[in-house]
Amino acid sequence: MAQRRRKAQPVQARAQATRELLITATADLLGEIGVERLSSNLICERAGVTPPAFYRYFKDKYAVLEELGVRLMDAQNEIILPLLERGDLDISENDLAALLLATIEVTDAFPGGPWVLRVLRAVPALQHIRLASHRQMSAAIATAVARRNGALRMQTALQARLLIDMGYAAIELAFDEPKLKRRRLVEEAAHALFVLASAIRSA
Repeated sequence: MAQRRRKAQPVQARAQATRELLITATADLLGEIGVERLSSNLICERAGVTPPAFYRYFKDKYAVLEELGVRLMDAQNEIILPLLERGDLDISENDLAALLLATIEVTDAFPGGPWVLRVLRAVPALQHIRLASHRQMSAAIATAVARRNGALRMQTALQARLLIDMGYAAIELAFDEPKLKRRRLVEEAAHALFVLASAIRSA
């Protein structure tokens, strides 16, 4: 996954703790004041860390947001992997609905999760994280299908990417429109995704 601003992680426990403190402070502030007002100085103030210490670990506020974004995408992607390990890829609408709901719940539980999700879509400098994650997961789907069917087709790769992006749109919708009933949302989305998933599996 592309990482443009992230510095090497420290090896000493105290340095690691300081770095994590800055990441946690950023996540907290993001939900309170938004990305526009967020600054390295405010992060330092919230974390109780000096600016020189901040710049030892991060180039700017976007570097911390990038770290949060990568972590969120990785946490979300972990949910889909068990489904792809099924040799027959026999995945039902209920499986897809459970996958979407679990991803929403993981995002909810992640520090600043809904706001990190929005930042990855809205901030041009951070969009590469979301795009790289979607490429990675659609490639994993296409590979699983090729392993089952004995061949990798261009059509399958495109369908896999559409499946990922359509599912992600439903996840984002759960946070953009909080008045929607999540259970109904994931059930409707799962129904639409199942049609495409079935086509991919039989390609």
